[in-house]
Amino acid sequence: MTINELLDYLQENTGFELLDGSPEESIRKAAEGTHPHEIAAEIIRALDEKAGHAGGEASLERIDAVKSLSPLRLKYMADNAPVEGFRMVEKIITTIDAAYNEEALRLRGA
Repeated sequence: MTINELLDYLQENTGFELLDGSPEESIRKAAEGTHPHEIAAEIIRALDEKAGHAGGEASLERIDAVKSLSPLRLKYMADNAPVEGFRMVEKIITTIDAAYNEEALRLRGA
């Protein structure tokens, strides 16, 4: 799955305003620090970094997508971290699994 596909899926299935424009625009804005939602920007930057900053058409495997968010998960588990961040990261991780499950079923023709 490409980062663009994953970001679109996350936008449609999490209830969060993850994107600010297209996935490509959101990746750029997250990298530049101009994305309006800091937690969403952190998530996008983590996914982009794991894909080697190769752009939205870069492929990203499930394990790499989930692992890229591990540092954010720990950050937002801290006692003084905003609960919103923890809830968002947890929902994103769960939805990443759903995205890859759906893709696997689609590829099998089910």
